Amino acid sequence: MSSRFSLTVVCLIVLLPFAVGIRLIPAGITSVGGGGGGGNGFSKLGPFMEAPDYRNGKECVSSSVNRDNFVSSSSNDPSLVHIAMTLDSEYLRGSIAAVHSVLRHASCPENVFFHFIAAEFDSASPRVLSQLVRSTFPSLNFKVYIFREDTVINLISSSIRQALENPLNYARNYLGDILDRSVERVIYLDSDVITVDDITKLWNTVLTGSRVIGAPEYCHANFTQYFTSGFWSDPALPGLISGQKPCYFNTGVMVMDLVRWREGNYREKLEQWMQLQKKKRIYDLGSLPPFLLVFAGNVEAIDHRWNQHGLGGDNIRGSCRSLHPGPVSLLHWSGKGKPWVRLDEKRPCPLDHLWEPYDLYKHKIERAKDQSLLGFASLSELTDDSSFL
Repeated sequence: MSSRFSLTVVCLIVLLPFAVGIRLIPAGITSVGGGGGGGNGFSKLGPFMEAPDYRNGKECVSSSVNRDNFVSSSSNDPSLVHIAMTLDSEYLRGSIAAVHSVLRHASCPENVFFHFIAAEFDSASPRVLSQLVRSTFPSLNFKVYIFREDTVINLISSSIRQALENPLNYARNYLGDILDRSVERVIYLDSDVITVDDITKLWNTVLTGSRVIGAPEYCHANFTQYFTSGFWSDPALPGLISGQKPCYFNTGVMVMDLVRWREGNYREKLEQWMQLQKKKRIYDLGSLPPFLLVFAGNVEAIDHRWNQHGLGGDNIRGSCRSLHPGPVSLLHWSGKGKPWVRLDEKRPCPLDHLWEPYDLYKHKIERAKDQSLLGFASLSELTDDSSFL
């Protein structure tokens, strides 16, 4: 094996039937994707420029994670902010940009711990994806879990867009089983987001009462459109959600209490709706409707600034969208269009330029140095409130 891409694997932990975990520590990776080809699988995914080394300020509580000697008990550290994301070859560029944005704006970046979920049968192996993350963020605190797709493959029904049928989209349903039991709370983020605010503010969300998740809610949305006529005409199904406050929420940004999640068997509750969907088509979207059926009406409402979603456009045309009114802490390119694709094709939407400075692909970070080239000075020009800058 070439020493150029050598990496030390500390341990391989078997967790339940849902995943295995790979712990990684920094080693001598110096570049990714440069020449040589070989069988490492790097060249088709990279290169990525190495990110700046973001460090804690003096005001930060020290984390027990030793960046040069990974501490296995780090999940128990109360100073850590835990973030879960999926990691796959198709959306890797988005994931890298999302991580970069979190670290750049975090008040205590060394206290952020990432839990990456990679598909067992991805075209790039979880080991290769792990090495790419490590080479891009040499001092990042993270762990990669291998998601066994057969866990959910037989529960997935066809959707309006093929990308929504990817088994990895359903990994969020299994976080309570996949992540170490010592992880009691996590922020789940989709791979097509960037943050422009301190993630600790979102982490500090209080889940009141018995609430299991928190997310921005949209209570003026037409809740009925997320389910088929077969659902609403059924004599029993509508009654199962009667009395719930019909508020839509996007599952791409959630604060999750994993202790309550496990105690309440919420993975099984989501699976029950998915099993019914296989027998009788009750919705057309992918992983979202089961969450609405289980949680709508019992979600901790988080400020809308933490999920300015829909920036990818609609699921058919991928048309450009503008920001919602109000301040912005997180931008989310949910929908068909992804900013890196449109930028590469030289047909970007205006807001795609807000994603561009976080892109570490092919050494293009220099383009972020002159915001005047983007057609506007900063994100504050597009919002009603620039207090987060």
